Amino acid sequence: MNMTQELIRKGIRPSGKASSLALNTLWYWVALATVLMLSAFLNLFRITQEGWGNSYYSAAVKNMLTSWSNFFFVSFDAGFVSVDKPPLGLWIQAASAWLFGFQGWALLLPQALAGILSVALLYYLMQRPFGPVAGLLAALALAVTPTIVATSRNNTMDMLVVLTVLVAAWAVLRAVETGRLRWLLLCTAVVGLGFNIKMLQAFLVLPAFYLLYLLAARTSFRRRLWHLGAATVVLAVVSLSWAVAVELTPEAQRPFVGSSNSNSTLELAVSYNGVERVLGVGGGGGPGGGGPGGGTQQVGFIQGGGAGGFNENGLPSPVRLLNQQLAGQVGWLVPLAAVGLLVAGWQLWRRGRPRLPLDLQQQALVLWGTWFGTAAAYFSIAGRFHRYYTVMLAPAIAALVGIGLRAMWKDYQRPGWRGWLLPLTLVGMAAVQVYILWDYEGWPLWIGPAISGLCLLGAGILAAGRLKIGRGARTSSSSLLAGVTAVGVLALLIAPTAWASYNTFESGGGGGLVAVGPRPIATDGGPGGGGPPGDGRPGGGGPGGSGDTTLIEYLRANNGDAEYLVATDRAMSASPIILNTDEKVINLTGFEGHDPVFSAEEISGLVKEGAVRFFMVPDGEAEARGPGGPPGGSSDEAVTWVQDNCEQVPQEEWQSPEAEGQGGPGGGPGGNRALYSCTAGGA
Repeated sequence: MNMTQELIRKGIRPSGKASSLALNTLWYWVALATVLMLSAFLNLFRITQEGWGNSYYSAAVKNMLTSWSNFFFVSFDAGFVSVDKPPLGLWIQAASAWLFGFQGWALLLPQALAGILSVALLYYLMQRPFGPVAGLLAALALAVTPTIVATSRNNTMDMLVVLTVLVAAWAVLRAVETGRLRWLLLCTAVVGLGFNIKMLQAFLVLPAFYLLYLLAARTSFRRRLWHLGAATVVLAVVSLSWAVAVELTPEAQRPFVGSSNSNSTLELAVSYNGVERVLGVGGGGGPGGGGPGGGTQQVGFIQGGGAGGFNENGLPSPVRLLNQQLAGQVGWLVPLAAVGLLVAGWQLWRRGRPRLPLDLQQQALVLWGTWFGTAAAYFSIAGRFHRYYTVMLAPAIAALVGIGLRAMWKDYQRPGWRGWLLPLTLVGMAAVQVYILWDYEGWPLWIGPAISGLCLLGAGILAAGRLKIGRGARTSSSSLLAGVTAVGVLALLIAPTAWASYNTFESGGGGGLVAVGPRPIATDGGPGGGGPPGDGRPGGGGPGGSGDTTLIEYLRANNGDAEYLVATDRAMSASPIILNTDEKVINLTGFEGHDPVFSAEEISGLVKEGAVRFFMVPDGEAEARGPGGPPGGSSDEAVTWVQDNCEQVPQEEWQSPEAEGQGGPGGGPGGNRALYSCTAGGA
């Protein structure tokens, strides 16, 4: 392929003058810089307003900085129980906090930078096979995807996973192009690192990577199979390296593995962060989640009641990504991506039946199409996940938007019925977005007409141009029609950009429920809700945390020589205390109170030693094992011992009136909490 053909393939029409080519190149670089600056603005502007983000993970990082053991085992508290995720993402946050000081923005910074780098990397991955215009469209779509901005402005580690799998995508494309094993091993090693950030979430891309290499690698089919086998071994070794290290460490020398029943990282990965997510069964929804009382209801196949179930995501459905809960986060461009996949696929097929090895464009279509299909299918059927997990789908949506618009523009320039797809798609996408907007009171009054008007105007002008081409006038693209198309496409980005910028300009504190945009109309505890960002649910706490200073002052004044300031049954009670003091805190029963971290004998021993005096647990007198009480099971043993053997402190002595009923220690979503005093003599 000569230079002229290569430029045409990339969407650059050479004029025969070096100055014209240089001008085109300069324009693309300026446009890319603009997109990256937009991403940086959305991710970083006023990031200090986000406070601690998810206080569960922030508290863990603070404790991780106190000892190498806590650091390696990602201990949530003073070394007794770990968080419910593997270490790599939190290690990166701890490094940032060590470098810049322990403060909220330092914990959020790695995710914000990962978001910007992901936009740049997607442009690079797209411009090589499809040209800079498709790359810019994909990068812009990714930069303004609301869930991308939401996760980039929070300390949940999902944005680091996205960057990791995009790096792995670059490596697998190199492996396919060269047929060399080392690039494929690099790909699976990087995915293994992603596993050590958010476990099986990183594996959503593996079907796309494996299928692409199997179909398109420039080597024999037998060698492809051998290479994939070797890469799978590397994937397993890297993925399980930390988990095996934890498993081989004697239980007495490490924290209990949080959110597991058997103190096992493998169970955590396969069950809590794996099968339970798909089937919608299990605990209280993970960090940032949980309904009142932190518990869940189970209705057949899906989980109800708590965050992460149908209240947050809607019922499983082929169109779930367009429902009230998910559409505003990730669904704005899903139909455009689906249409783009079909149009580009048909166009490449008509160009000539695909032959092995596939060319660069065919490889890219297999990669992004399979990625899109796998992730969309998972989020359409999974029983329990948080809305921000859909960030794994965003790169594929953005890539297919760029690919599809390029394909539709090429069809538009030629005679034939497929030329009508571009104006019809603009009209259809405007209708989809107006439908989504209808769930948000007030917003359709100005955004809906703006999107509809611009898209209808653009579609009308493009239709008039099509009539001219349809009469046999085969013509190249005009500046007017290209400009009209650009206006129509940008109109489709108005709503996602508005949603993406919502947290940037409004009050922050997304907390554990990482979401962005205004609150839908029907959100009062039903399937339409999920609550606005920073609504005080577990894991949140807003910029300043939710610690009750009266409680902390009481504990400090009366703790005596006890090593630990307080022991709490749930992380939601411990997190604000950890963040607002430098004292040691014990988490008795894990995040939602399900983990058998301590036995009654162990708690009795700590009290007799004088190591801990105060316990923040459910009010034994008020609960009668009702909705506000602790969950059943073996983890109830430690809480029951405290209730039966310790003296309850009058609430007015340790809780301020303002804190009563709020989402902090002593009340709120965790039910009625009580403070118990246990002395060695009375134990």
